[in-house]
Amino acid sequence: MKRFLIAIAAGALLLAPAALSAADAPAKGGEAPAKTTAPPASPAPAPEHQFFTPADIAWKDAPSSLPKGAKVAVLEGDLAAPGPFTMRIWLPAGYKIPPHSHPGIEHVTVLSGSFFMGVGDTWDESKAHELTAASFSFMPAGMKHFAWAKSETVAQVHGMGPWGITYVNPSDDPRNQKQATK
Repeated sequence: MKRFLIAIAAGALLLAPAALSAADAPAKGGEAPAKTTAPPASPAPAPEHQFFTPADIAWKDAPSSLPKGAKVAVLEGDLAAPGPFTMRIWLPAGYKIPPHSHPGIEHVTVLSGSFFMGVGDTWDESKAHELTAASFSFMPAGMKHFAWAKSETVAQVHGMGPWGITYVNPSDDPRNQKQATK
């Protein structure tokens, strides 16, 4: 018991100096500095706990950076802002996303259907992997890849924003195609 109490006292002595701030340290000449009383800092607000049932998910047209026909539902975060995001993407049968990359890591979980993904800067279906429901993939920032859905597919994508897409071939970018038709 005596050893236990000595260990506790020694630990307290070792931790005590680390707990002192510069304002608590004695000034030169041994005088204690004047203390300032600042209100305690407010803790950052805790994020809300949110639940989503299928009926709660609001599907919208995908961003103009993706080929027409897809729908997205942003479940968490803001795709255009720094920070974590989670979105679901619904792809119709036959939907294709030409070779591209993203500025941040991308995590993809297939929830339903069948999603094909290949790595590289050219479309080559022989390099693709079929990801069925419950499959997962992740790609580091800047990795060039392409994807398509043979059947209606829903995938969940999450990562750190801002989310973006850069096509290997600028003529594949739907935003450039809109400008060309104007």
